[in-house]
Amino acid sequence: MVYTFDMKKVGIVGTGIMGSGMAVNYLKAGYEVIIWNRTPEKTDDLQKAGAKLVKNPKEVTQQSDIIFEVTANDESSQSVWQGSDGILAGANEDKTLITSATLSMDWTSQLGQSCAGKNLIFFDMPLTGGRIAAEAGSLTLLVGGDKAKLEALKPDLEAISSKVYYFGKAGSGMKYKLILNSLQAAHLAAFGEALRLAKLQGLDTNKVGPALCDRPGGVITEIAWAAYKQTDIPLTFSVDWITKDLEYVKRMAGKNELPILDDVLDKYLQAQASGHNNEDWTIINQNKKPPKIHT
Repeated sequence: MVYTFDMKKVGIVGTGIMGSGMAVNYLKAGYEVIIWNRTPEKTDDLQKAGAKLVKNPKEVTQQSDIIFEVTANDESSQSVWQGSDGILAGANEDKTLITSATLSMDWTSQLGQSCAGKNLIFFDMPLTGGRIAAEAGSLTLLVGGDKAKLEALKPDLEAISSKVYYFGKAGSGMKYKLILNSLQAAHLAAFGEALRLAKLQGLDTNKVGPALCDRPGGVITEIAWAAYKQTDIPLTFSVDWITKDLEYVKRMAGKNELPILDDVLDKYLQAQASGHNNEDWTIINQNKKPPKIHT
């Protein structure tokens, strides 16, 4: 579908799995898309589809109306927002600045304060839905920022999303995303444990898995069961990424005790230590369970 309202130019800083899916869908909707990626050779397909590659994040901001940052972690996010070639260096009050990465609350708060101090429009808008939703243009957006400005922005979010949830002032969307990922990781780990228990009790996992998909059900149960049945799991969300997110959750929680979070984080740290860093996060519930690390 090509929208008929006044088209804005969309900038995307970071064209990995999520960023590239967003870029493709904005191009399909008729937007001019300006991109930057740390490894420019990985943008060849996007350029062929019509995206314009520029030299640095500052140029993305200067040439765009709406700018999405979709990088991996605090360090990569800081590198593209700050400095003489960063997003902030090219920003003014007419730009809408969005971080769609999953970041720590320390950095998210600092970034939001920097934008507020310069009277810049800023949203923390992390994503959920994974590769499939990014490619299909059906992401769920989890938003913190000015509610009225979000309402004005919503028509420009239709090309990439099916749902937009608003949680409050800047920082609220990131808080929710970290809570969501911690719950999803715990659910995933519990599913694997439930199947191991079923096997120990002599139950047929080919009957148990579908039954669990019915009750308790849910997206993560279905993802966990689909992965459990496969030998080679396509990467949608890596062990490194979920471990990073869980570490951000632990930092956000401060001194509050979250024993389930601690147990799940330990499982992913073990998976990392076993060399599964770049495998899909569902590795922890598969038959080929990573070996336990004894310390």
